[in-house]
Amino acid sequence: MRIENFRTLQTALAGITLAFAANFAQAESAHGIAMYGAPALPPDFVSLPYANPDAPKGGKVVFGNTGGFDSLNPFTLKGTTPWQLRFWGYESLMGRSWDEPFTLYGLLAESIEVPKDRSWVKFTLREAARFSDGSPVTVEDVIWSYETLGTKGHPRYRGFWTKVEKIEQTGPRSIRLTFNVEDRELALIAGLRPILKKAQWEGKAFGSDEVEGAPIGTGAYVVSAYEPGRFVTLTRNPAYWGKDLPLRRGTQNFDELRIDFFGDETVLFEAFKAGELSAVREFNADKWDSAYNFPAITRGDVVKSEIPHQRPSGMTGLVMNTRRAPLDDWRVREALLLAFNFEYINGTVTGGTQQRIISYFSGSVLGMQPGAAEGKVRALLDPFSDSLLPGTLEGYTLPQGDGSKRNRGNLRKAMKLLEEAGWTVTDGVLRNADGTALALNVLIRQGDGEMKTVTEIYARALERLGVTLTAETVDNAQYAERENAYDFDLTRFRRELSLSPGNEQRYYWGSEGVDQPGSRNLMGMDSPAAEAMIDAMLTATEPEDFTAAVRALDRVLTAGRYVIPFWSFDTGRIAHIKEMRFPDRLPIYGDRTEFMPDVWWYQAD
Repeated sequence: MRIENFRTLQTALAGITLAFAANFAQAESAHGIAMYGAPALPPDFVSLPYANPDAPKGGKVVFGNTGGFDSLNPFTLKGTTPWQLRFWGYESLMGRSWDEPFTLYGLLAESIEVPKDRSWVKFTLREAARFSDGSPVTVEDVIWSYETLGTKGHPRYRGFWTKVEKIEQTGPRSIRLTFNVEDRELALIAGLRPILKKAQWEGKAFGSDEVEGAPIGTGAYVVSAYEPGRFVTLTRNPAYWGKDLPLRRGTQNFDELRIDFFGDETVLFEAFKAGELSAVREFNADKWDSAYNFPAITRGDVVKSEIPHQRPSGMTGLVMNTRRAPLDDWRVREALLLAFNFEYINGTVTGGTQQRIISYFSGSVLGMQPGAAEGKVRALLDPFSDSLLPGTLEGYTLPQGDGSKRNRGNLRKAMKLLEEAGWTVTDGVLRNADGTALALNVLIRQGDGEMKTVTEIYARALERLGVTLTAETVDNAQYAERENAYDFDLTRFRRELSLSPGNEQRYYWGSEGVDQPGSRNLMGMDSPAAEAMIDAMLTATEPEDFTAAVRALDRVLTAGRYVIPFWSFDTGRIAHIKEMRFPDRLPIYGDRTEFMPDVWWYQAD
């Protein structure tokens, strides 16, 4: 090697070493981490701002689910699990404050450490952290949990693991994860992985039936009794290790949480009226006004509470499976949107009291703006202009009917689009050039009476176009199996979205989910533009760049015509027994699963 080349190499290596050292030098141990800026709560905070630190402990409450269950392991794809278990019995290294867009504070970990570029993250475990059986949480448990969930767990956990270059123990109670991609959110996502006990699974396949009962977690609640398909009871662990943590003070106040299962929503509601359940959430504003007038409410034994929020609308509606023809043709999807007479259906189902969702992030600063894309949003989308569907750049709004039952104007537009896509009516039936009739199914979960009503009205409208729409109602187990296998044309769809969207967006809309069973990408969306917008979100260092990327993604999603949107839920409506109380101070995320029953308490008069 020539001397000058050697010196050049030596200088380069020295620069790399200095940069590496500087990156580590910039990292400082902290009590919390925010996606942008600094955590709102100081290191010595006493409790979450929306929790009552003086809330009494005690009381038993009963909630209702429809359908059934055949598993108590919420971390695998196998079986049907009560959805609440994932939240009530398990913890992660960090915990979330629902009064900030995306900020985490120490839970199982006493501190977090990241460099400026967030290329790695280090956690230090609390010495007092314990599983529900009293055994200590070890670094070995943490590493095993990340590896197992990332390779054998539910698909929701696997995407993160592919971005981990290395996970290692760096001290008696410390773990460091090094990432292989530029993604500023990964440090926070790492803090939210559930931690399970390795010893419980030694010699057994994760997710197998060899382990009786539920996985062992560190949470305040443990499964104490259950009968498959009928009920699950969780009891607060009196020896719960974290009861005095600031993040936990004033939370997890009930002694017992029970989930009873019912055949459908009607039976569940009757059980609530009869006093068998402690609380129900109501998503229909018309029913909230008209059906909640039974004697227990008149007496004051049941209270109606409304909890506002500031989060995006998210998306609720009928998702169209684009893996299947002809739903892979945007013109057919637009025709189906035109034929969906929202104004009439909304009036029939909700009394017309709830506004329609107009985009995935509507109702927030992250939502796409009316009209043509401009500025940074336009700059992000322009490289994909050739592949973007009509309306993405120019501006897209959902079809609006005339309010009449027949909706003739929109049906004429729908027929024109269907003809452009190669479909014509023959003897009252819409057929393509091969003579195949356009027939679609809607997969409905047993007990979803609202979806049945919507489908019946929608089917009559599609009949006028020569399209057959059939409702297929199946039980919970069949529904989960068919949803995971994408065995449907249309089905109910709900995605709650936060004020800090990130890696979960790839799980919802990413191309990997097209062929991967059990992903959340139910529509089979495969969009390089959407993936690029998600990349831009995850690498943004300034709030305005992040907002532009989300608004651009919102355009791609909405103009993609993947979902027929329903009505929004801008207020949480909960009817509950008078003994159930919640704080006056509400978080910006409002009524989330984590809000009830987490910060509620039981107080008898």
